[in-house]
Amino acid sequence: MSTKPTISFSALTAPAGGVLAVLAGEGGSLAASVPQPVATAIARGAGISKFKGKSLASLDLLAPADSELDRVLAVGIKGEKPYGEEDWLKVGGSIAGKTKGAETITIWCEGPDGALGPDEAAAIAAGIVLRAYNFDTYKSKKPKKGAEEEEASKDVAAAVTLAVADPDAARAAYALHEAVVEGVVLARDLVNEPANVLGPVEFATRIEALSAVGVEVEILDEKQMAALKMDALLGVAQGSPRPGRMAIMRWNGGKDGEAPVAFVGKGVVFDTGGISIKPAASMDEMKGDMGGAAAVTGLMRALAGRKAKVNVVGIVGLVENSVDGLAQRPGDIVTAMSGTTIEVLNTDAEGRLVLADALWYCQDRFKPKFMVNLATLTGAIIVALGSHHAGLFSNDDDLSEKLHAAGKATGEKVWRLPLGPEYDKMIEGKFADIKNIGNGRAAGSITAAQFLQRFVNDVPWAHLDIAGTAMGSPANEYNQSWASGFGVRLLNQLVATSYETA
Repeated sequence: MSTKPTISFSALTAPAGGVLAVLAGEGGSLAASVPQPVATAIARGAGISKFKGKSLASLDLLAPADSELDRVLAVGIKGEKPYGEEDWLKVGGSIAGKTKGAETITIWCEGPDGALGPDEAAAIAAGIVLRAYNFDTYKSKKPKKGAEEEEASKDVAAAVTLAVADPDAARAAYALHEAVVEGVVLARDLVNEPANVLGPVEFATRIEALSAVGVEVEILDEKQMAALKMDALLGVAQGSPRPGRMAIMRWNGGKDGEAPVAFVGKGVVFDTGGISIKPAASMDEMKGDMGGAAAVTGLMRALAGRKAKVNVVGIVGLVENSVDGLAQRPGDIVTAMSGTTIEVLNTDAEGRLVLADALWYCQDRFKPKFMVNLATLTGAIIVALGSHHAGLFSNDDDLSEKLHAAGKATGEKVWRLPLGPEYDKMIEGKFADIKNIGNGRAAGSITAAQFLQRFVNDVPWAHLDIAGTAMGSPANEYNQSWASGFGVRLLNQLVATSYETA
């Protein structure tokens, strides 16, 4: 992965060199504190280019002759609505993208309406770091031929200073943002890894590394899962020589004895579809079918990193859905940990089988306040919502509303779809209690959610279908990666605003 830029905070003082980025409002207006030679140069350039300070529009200029700066960059922040967290992330990402190759950048964190608050400045810094992400682990390093080539190869500036009204407050705010960024980066890394490197055992090993930040980790192997009668999950794993695992992560930052909040992730490290094999086209992308497990892992990293005042459980079922002589067949019947029998009519509808045992285990052992599961579960959700919203299904209106609010705040948006007895009838089995697909193509995402609901008992629960948002989603100012890390910021926001103790 590319090198993370160094982030620092200083008082509002003019830098001695490098690139100076300033924030422009309506009509290209600037803060009165912007150094006068810079303000004059921007006013002159804006007149020529018709730069009006529109949100994320930019004006890139050579520095004034009497300045020690190399370049001057004005970025518009005139939006139709007041800026939220994601808007400031985009500002940071936009600045980073327009200053590639620069050694140092100073961002003047004051606009025409006054100085930015600590959280706003911290979000700009977070956007810069997220934009810098580049999964290049497996690219051969080519020797640099000269200074110009070395400079051009940099993803963003090596050092970024944010000039702010209160450096100490901004520094403290960024420490919290940085922990979340590290969780997003971890989730992106996991999704981007090739399946030959990241199998279930290797994924579990990376989860065990979270013990370094205070997360308690427990790994269940196949024998332990078999003893617990997790035959739905194990049925998916049996076609691969790579054994399945279940990872249990615990962050105990809340009150002793207080029920935890719980997050459950689908971790199919590669999905061939099994005997119901997928078409060859784009099958390589099925290395990302563990995006839900990656998000839960990244979330646990984020919550531990910022020392969240809440008890949290994260559970991920890790399997490879492959095909050999031992693979389960269409028509096989398995018994989940709950005792529910399942007719497996399509081996490519495997994620719900993994989650069935993970959800039941979670509610049975930990008695959580709620469970949210994440899964790249259905292609049907992409047909319904595209790549800009995750599908939300829930048995609890309050939890749904909180998730929707968290999505609006972070830009990781969700859209609720229905559940109901009419859809539940569509998964009633002919030879077993239920079947793992509905009746044809109709309501595919909904019947998958109805299947999962059978394994949550009365616990408040939400299912996020992130097939369209966790991988291959559209790039934006703060994410240029195939893997987005979707879900980490969303669920961190949910926890921070609704479930942490004072």
